[in-house]
Amino acid sequence: MLRSISGGILVLALLAGSTASAAAQETGTPVFKAPYRAFDNHEFGASLSDPGAGISFALEGFYRYGKGQNDFSVRGGFADVDGGDAAFLIGGDFRTQVLSYSESFPLDGALTLGLGGILGEGDDRFFLPVGLSLGRRFDVEGSTTTFVPYVHPNIVPVFGSGDDDVAFTLGLGVDIRFGERWAVRASGGLGDIEGVGISLAYVR
Repeated sequence: MLRSISGGILVLALLAGSTASAAAQETGTPVFKAPYRAFDNHEFGASLSDPGAGISFALEGFYRYGKGQNDFSVRGGFADVDGGDAAFLIGGDFRTQVLSYSESFPLDGALTLGLGGILGEGDDRFFLPVGLSLGRRFDVEGSTTTFVPYVHPNIVPVFGSGDDDVAFTLGLGVDIRFGERWAVRASGGLGDIEGVGISLAYVR
């Protein structure tokens, strides 16, 4: 067990060290994904984040549905832009598990794909993140609580009414599930968006 945890930490450190500048997830906020879902059928909830770089805060609602190794989500909300203006956020993503931990590799992994944008204030921007989330679920002994620390690097084509670009982003986070119905998630992005986000979800 100790060897697996140590191996996981080493992988996270290597990935963190190799990441360059960052963009955001599909709605431009530092809300990242663990390698697997916390629910059996579906969930809904809200995310509050501080993306930095001219945005005071962003508030989003989301719904996610899963079947088998795959799950899908839609999310939408608004961002409070410095100066009192607001931008609208809308997006969706797909996640599928592609790696399972073993003695030779101590982490689970999922491929993630997203599409979304920031609309209505300044240049409209669209994001197409493609990433690999790596992490591991741990159970708290004598409790129904579980937690999943993870790392989520992405390559992100960015396009819209401004200059097109291809950027890289590194997300670090932890998902915590309390009992059968509630989950709390915290994550942060490194690079151009060095923000943090927290989410609360009701899971079924």
